[in-house]
Amino acid sequence: MSFEALGLRDELIHAIATQGYSVATDIQREAIPLVLAQHDLLAVAQTGTGKTAAFTLPLLQRLAAKQSTKVQGVRSLIVTPTRELAAQVAISVEIYSTQLNIRSFAVYGGVRIEPQIAQLQEGVDVLIATPGRLLDLYEQRALHFENLEILVFDEADRMLDLGFIDDVKRIQSLLPVKRQTLLFSATFSKQIKHFAREMLNAPKTIEVSAVNSTVDLVAQTFHPIEQARKSAALIQLIQQHRWSQTLVFIRTKRTADALVTELEDAGIAAASIHANRTQHARTQALNAFKAGEIQVLVATDIAARGIDVSQLPCVVNYDLPYVPEDYVHRIGRTGRAGNTGTAISLFSPDEISQLQSLERYLDQHLKPSTLVGFAPKDQVTKSWSANKANTRVNSAEKPTSRNMENTKHVKGKPPAAKLNIDDEDDELYGNFEADPHTSSSRKQHKGSAGGAKRSRRK
Repeated sequence: MSFEALGLRDELIHAIATQGYSVATDIQREAIPLVLAQHDLLAVAQTGTGKTAAFTLPLLQRLAAKQSTKVQGVRSLIVTPTRELAAQVAISVEIYSTQLNIRSFAVYGGVRIEPQIAQLQEGVDVLIATPGRLLDLYEQRALHFENLEILVFDEADRMLDLGFIDDVKRIQSLLPVKRQTLLFSATFSKQIKHFAREMLNAPKTIEVSAVNSTVDLVAQTFHPIEQARKSAALIQLIQQHRWSQTLVFIRTKRTADALVTELEDAGIAAASIHANRTQHARTQALNAFKAGEIQVLVATDIAARGIDVSQLPCVVNYDLPYVPEDYVHRIGRTGRAGNTGTAISLFSPDEISQLQSLERYLDQHLKPSTLVGFAPKDQVTKSWSANKANTRVNSAEKPTSRNMENTKHVKGKPPAAKLNIDDEDDELYGNFEADPHTSSSRKQHKGSAGGAKRSRRK
């Protein structure tokens, strides 16, 4: 279906065309008419399905239909779990609103708050924000929401996983009851259903792009290998395949930096993004990666949220994630919008249980493939063979990661000894990169974060 057939105005159609799009994706085709009809919406869609445009396009159309030159306060609020995703959404809003008289602004950690407050005083129609920074600004009386029309939660499942539920509930309490609320999530868990019941009013529900529809577009390879030899194996793979760009997912901040050093020693241009790097440094690294100035970007899961690189040829899982959904998010960075991609996973003996959880989640048998020159010791293959039968489950009774024993950490911090992690260094359970301003620590961080301007009224 064309975007014209969805009833979008000419200015938006032109902006879409400049990005090379002419046909709406499934999520766009289903969501846009519902948003334009002012329904509350629960939409479940994977990364890479065009979900950002599915809410930004109709949101901009609604705001453009009722404009004023007066400073009215925020008219639409988009809440995201991480800084990177906030920045990415803000770029999309800027692109699509190029010919519209709509001001947009993104606020998140990493820069000073004072310039952000000054910009908000000039007025903003669309505000994109992480939860803690948004509440900081409200507490400093830099925001008001009397004229808010549309509220969007993007990647709501990640927001809940990161423990932002209290901040989100507080944000909701500050907003007008009469509003349109859109909730976008990559998963349809019990948590999300409960969250939707609390936040939405008689919502329409759509679900597109099931897990396997994303996975099936990606050629997946799993190499068993000792942990100590992973960096050498990665270097060999990069040199052998000559990928122009490779996004490498890694578990901890410390090992991310160490891997970058090893890659550069091998003559491979690389950079890392994680919680200990400043916002400016992460933005520079991402821009250099997109521009082809560096060949490899090493990222932790949370830091990678919001990264959008078109035609990314390969994703490497240097460490397997604890949560199977994160695996789908990771490999969804390649094989986007119907394109094929490559995902290579390196797993060590202590990651066998994660691989089995992934098999159960995907309802697929994932056959390991030995990497030439890096054949593992018998313990890896023996561990795999001994537990192989445990991966066979009835597809009609396939469990989700939420009720698997080895992923019980989703709702709380797991015992570090059980999962063999360095608790202080693991970004997932320590210093949340998503937004440094949680409700318990917001006051001590005030003034340390700010925002990025993306578009202003012409």
